[in-house]
Amino acid sequence: MVNHQSFEFKNIEEAQASPLAQKLFHFPFVKTVYITQNLVAIEKYNIIEWEEVQNDVLHTIQDFINNGGSIVQDTTKAKKTPVTVYAESTPNPGVLKFVANKKLVLQSVEFKSIEDAKASPLAQKLFHFPFVKEVFMDSNYVSVQKYDIVEWEEVTTEVREFIKNFIESGETVIDQKLMKDTASEKTDADSTSASFEELDDISQQIVSILDEYVKPAVASDGGNIVFDSYNDETKEVKVILQGACSGCPSSTMTLKNGIETMLKDMLHGKVNHVVAING
Repeated sequence: MVNHQSFEFKNIEEAQASPLAQKLFHFPFVKTVYITQNLVAIEKYNIIEWEEVQNDVLHTIQDFINNGGSIVQDTTKAKKTPVTVYAESTPNPGVLKFVANKKLVLQSVEFKSIEDAKASPLAQKLFHFPFVKEVFMDSNYVSVQKYDIVEWEEVTTEVREFIKNFIESGETVIDQKLMKDTASEKTDADSTSASFEELDDISQQIVSILDEYVKPAVASDGGNIVFDSYNDETKEVKVILQGACSGCPSSTMTLKNGIETMLKDMLHGKVNHVVAING
C-alpha cells in the first residue's frame, strides 16, 4: 500500500498526508494508526472493546481501499518514526532482546530455522549470521538466541545495527499473507490444534490465567508461554516455552514451578503438575 514504507500517526493532525488514517481518527477510540506495506494496525483507547467495533473498522478500511482512496498522498511529507533499537539482557545468557521504539509485529512468532522463517524477511536475514540459532518476535522486539561459538560482547553492536537499518529501510518484517498460509499449513498438519472456543472449560481458564498473569512478565524478559494441552485424567498441564524462556534450564524450572503453583492455587484440585516444553 505504501511502497515498502511504514508510517505511524498518533493523531489526526499528524495524519494530514494520509486520508485513510484521517478517516480512521474519526472513530473516537482510535489512539494510533500504523500503516505498512500490506497492513493497517490500530491501537485503541480502553473505552471500548474490539468486539464492539472491529467490523465497523474493517468495513471502513475495506470500502476506502475498494473505492480507490489514497492511503498516503505524499510519503515525503508523512511523518516517519525515527527508529531506535537497544539491546537488553534476558535471564537466558544465550538470548539477547533487541527492542525497537515502534511496533514490529501484531502477534508473537518464533522461528527455529531459516526454513521456518519464509514469512519473515527480517528473520531470514538474521539467520544469515552463522551464530544465530533461533529468532523470536513479539510486539516491538526481536529476541535472538545464539550458538556458543561467539560471545554477545563480540556481536551485539553488529546485530543491533542490522536490525535498526532493516527497520529504517522500510522492508517487511512479517509478510502477513505468508504467515496466514503457514499457519493454515500447520493447522492442517496438526489435527490436535484447537481454537480457544473449542477448548474445554478448564483449558480455557488455564489459557486466561497464562495470558493475564504470566505472559506479560515473560514478555518483558524476551520470551513467551503458549498453552499446549490439559489432561483431565492426570490433571497435567503442558506449556510451550518460546524465545528467551526456551532452552534455559534455570528459567525453565523457575517458570514451571511458578506456573504450577499459580494454577494449583487458582484452580483448586484441577491441576496436579505442569510440564514445560522448550519450543
